[in-house]
Amino acid sequence: MKLKKVFSLLFLGLSLTAIAQEAPKYVFYFIGDGMGLSHVMATETYNRTVLGNDQSLLMMRFPVASWAMTYSATGPITDSAAAGTALATGYKTLNGMLGVTPDTTAVTSIAAQLHAAGYGVGLLTTVAPDDATPGAFYAHQPSRTMKYEIGLDAAASGYEFIAGSRLYGGKKNGKETDLFKVLADSNVSVVYGIDELPKADSRRVILLNKPQFESSNVGYTIDSIPGTLTLPEMTKAALSHLQKTSPDRFFMMVEGGNIDYAGHSNDGGAVIKEVLNFDETLAIAYDFYLAHPDETLIVVTADHNTGGLNIGFPASGYSGWLKNIDYQRISKDSFADLCKTMLNTRRIYTWDDMKDLLSEKLGFWSKINIQEKDETLLQEKFDVTFNQRSGKDEKTLYKDFNEFTVAVFKVLDNATGIKWTSTGHAGNPVPLFAVGVGADNFKAVHNNIDIPNTIRRITGIIK
Repeated sequence: MKLKKVFSLLFLGLSLTAIAQEAPKYVFYFIGDGMGLSHVMATETYNRTVLGNDQSLLMMRFPVASWAMTYSATGPITDSAAAGTALATGYKTLNGMLGVTPDTTAVTSIAAQLHAAGYGVGLLTTVAPDDATPGAFYAHQPSRTMKYEIGLDAAASGYEFIAGSRLYGGKKNGKETDLFKVLADSNVSVVYGIDELPKADSRRVILLNKPQFESSNVGYTIDSIPGTLTLPEMTKAALSHLQKTSPDRFFMMVEGGNIDYAGHSNDGGAVIKEVLNFDETLAIAYDFYLAHPDETLIVVTADHNTGGLNIGFPASGYSGWLKNIDYQRISKDSFADLCKTMLNTRRIYTWDDMKDLLSEKLGFWSKINIQEKDETLLQEKFDVTFNQRSGKDEKTLYKDFNEFTVAVFKVLDNATGIKWTSTGHAGNPVPLFAVGVGADNFKAVHNNIDIPNTIRRITGIIK
């Protein structure tokens, strides 16, 4: 499909002279994918009641705190492509579309506009850099599934730093594409792992997970997989790179994509640890702001709510037991993978074997009291899954879970006081926080398309 390019007044004639003297030189745009207000509050509750911190999460201490609506041109519930497009360009579009309006007209992102104005640009995510949210800042495609074409758009973007798990566009229909050659011809150094960064010999860098990690995300914080990229180290690397290539001004989008993945999996422990990791990463930008308070703007928001997380349910009364999250040593995704590995071995696992594993990985019985009815249920599901091999999988957006895993994590939810309304997205509002130059402009309740347009005004792209 041939796209019509929009050369709007927003883009034409853009120059450094158009930027107001008081405009921020450094803009940080943090997007917690799937991070609804309830995800933030669950994490804050854990932060306060379990970790014992007197101070709230850093994002909640920002002087500006509001919320934003997330609906797309499709309807009240957005996907990440439409939401990413709204947050990147200021245009509503249909679910599944990336960087285009519903009639497939290409629209320009704030990253591209700032890049044209002389800002360096960094885009980083815990998922794939050709996924929906980061892609919205450089791609113009009628479908988010067009990974190869999105990758070509990344090559053409000119951006200085892009990072994430892997590039899906390197393969198409199971065959290698020429994407990495195109990137090389575009003077982009593709490196794998933080330790390989010194080998990058170009102004333009794409940082990916090491090839042995083929997951669609860099790995969950709760799993602590050695050798995988983390959001804090990617942020530090991007900041270091941009300070070398674009010391006078830069724009950085930082996405906590694993919040969304954990939400789709209905994994409360993983969600909370991902939001904490996101907030810890925010501290890197905040330290930079403290050193440059008159030149920096930080905006924090989300694209949508994933999972409809809720703290409390009828049986819990007014209580919650988030302390029990501390005993969770493995994500739901990794536990499902572990069960799959066990099922594929010749060893016959007993219920006692599984009880030992549940005790080790989730604290069942050893730390968390498991009621007799719950143990009976778990044993029944274990028999169905491991002995009868007849259990039905629960399919979510990114992962299929065997019947036993689903039962295990429902018991864990009951033990922590967390409940879910969906394995998909919800139409609830999302948080909006800001600090720095022009932050007061975010005080009011926003539509998500207002956020990039407000950044445009603050930076002087539009008056």
